[in-house]
Amino acid sequence: MSPAASPPPDTDRAAASRAAVAARRARAAVKAAVEAGERSALDVAETAWREPTGPEATLRVTDLLSSIPGIGRVRTQRFLDELGISERKRVGGLGARQRPRLRGFLRNRQPRPGNALFVLSGPTAVGKSTLSEFIRESYPQVYFSVSATTRKPRPGEIDGVHYHFVSDAEFDRLIAADELLEWATVHNSNRYGTPREPVFRAIAEGRRVLLEIDIAGARSVRARVPEATLVFLAPPSWEDLVQRLVGRGTEDPAEQRRRLATARVELAAQSEFDALVVNREVVTAAREVVALMGVPRGIRSDA
Repeated sequence: MSPAASPPPDTDRAAASRAAVAARRARAAVKAAVEAGERSALDVAETAWREPTGPEATLRVTDLLSSIPGIGRVRTQRFLDELGISERKRVGGLGARQRPRLRGFLRNRQPRPGNALFVLSGPTAVGKSTLSEFIRESYPQVYFSVSATTRKPRPGEIDGVHYHFVSDAEFDRLIAADELLEWATVHNSNRYGTPREPVFRAIAEGRRVLLEIDIAGARSVRARVPEATLVFLAPPSWEDLVQRLVGRGTEDPAEQRRRLATARVELAAQSEFDALVVNREVVTAAREVVALMGVPRGIRSDA
């Protein structure tokens, strides 16, 4: 009968513990770099397959996908199922058939350098304007298109800054002259549209352009500019959306009911978009949007 193996010395256990802590920190740093837009998930995967002993290789695929801005835990599980990858799998441990599937998926999720046009859309009262205003102030690299609308200004809105407030006759002229990239009638009442010339001038100057528009407008942009990236801004829950709409107090009860009915239909359009960002908190959602755009972090220290 062979003698029982002696336990490892305390020094070996301590060294192993330190190594495990260092490995966890290294993986956490990789995830944080992806979340901040400093590294692409595709770069992490390619590094893992080139360097099988590095932190990238020991990172779980679940953690890699969930660190990509706009995906999150719930969508990660759905994507794993579609890719045929177990949630326990590590990036470096993927097989010959799984690696090409993950590579293709990640390549499609990368910010596309040749695509400078991004569309932010979502249901009414989801916080598109608040989020856009934060990005405008915190990320001056982003060019914001100012939409034209036939509705009246809300308290605090400035003509030419928040919207170009125009008459129905002027809006008709913009349509007839083909001066709008897209336009739509929203909530069966007012019309909104994106002036074409400033958008393409900014793109020609090498800037990233963000349009904050409604669902119908996003569809129009996709039809006319197929390479545009569409980002859907979603509420954390239906209850949260109702609270936001009622709480802002800018519509009467009849208008609130009409907008909520429209919002249910708009929420069903998520699958038409390239990325999903849940607006739980403005700063976090803004970081996810600009990361999708491939824009570095803003100037403000709190951004």
